[in-house]
Amino acid sequence: MESAKQEDTRPCDVEWSDPSDDVNRPAHYNTGGLETIELIRLSMSDEEFKGYLKGNILKYVSRYRHKHPSEPKKDLLKAQWYLNKLLEEW
Repeated sequence: MESAKQEDTRPCDVEWSDPSDDVNRPAHYNTGGLETIELIRLSMSDEEFKGYLKGNILKYVSRYRHKHPSEPKKDLLKAQWYLNKLLEEW
């Protein structure tokens, strides 16, 4: 059975290739040709990776009002990114 093409669920309207997009594709996470999230994925079992994603969701949601008080939405968008990634794993 052929899988349907997934809808783009990135949390903001910034183009994927935009180097200033520090929510969806931070430049410092893409050095050496492989995105850090993919390297992490390859180093873990399916359940470990899901736990990693869940931990990041909790981290960003719990601190969104504290780390960057002038930009709380940024951490919520990051949490959303990890939630979307977790949903892709199901």
